[in-house]
Amino acid sequence: MTKLKHSTASTFVFHRFPQGWRLGLVVQPRLGRHMIVGGHVEADETAAEAAVREAMEESGLGVRLVPGPAPLVPMGYPHPAVVAPWWVNEMPVPADNHLDVPHVHMDHQYLALAESLVPEREPAHPFGWYGEDELAGLEMFDDTRMLAGALFPIIDELISAGDAARSWRVLESANLA
Repeated sequence: MTKLKHSTASTFVFHRFPQGWRLGLVVQPRLGRHMIVGGHVEADETAAEAAVREAMEESGLGVRLVPGPAPLVPMGYPHPAVVAPWWVNEMPVPADNHLDVPHVHMDHQYLALAESLVPEREPAHPFGWYGEDELAGLEMFDDTRMLAGALFPIIDELISAGDAARSWRVLESANLA
């Protein structure tokens, strides 16, 4: 039996505090776990647009996506480029509020920086900031903890990489590419 697939977008939202980088997580009420912000991609938006929208809805914060490593299109290419995610993966999920049967989320995972610590709107879920040393004590999915743990040591380099080739080198040096 073929499982239906829905496009989703989720985002690792970071902010640099005086004591170092922290990751923004929501407590997802249906699942009772700390999670990165995210949700379904709507029919009229790209995955990147959904990532920004979901960050705003769930955390109340405006974010700036950090483009994932991707090949550049040739000069003069006639179509607009879309911000590339850092990872795309398939996640089998139970029935949810979008589909009443088990299905697969094709999750586009992004990296973003919070523009400000002041929410622009009321967050849809409880939201907090967590350091790398706090992740082990949180009720969260192992895959999210694994990717967050891989991002913390290289976040400065990824933010300052500035282009796809340098981003790839940073990921390769961290055994993530």
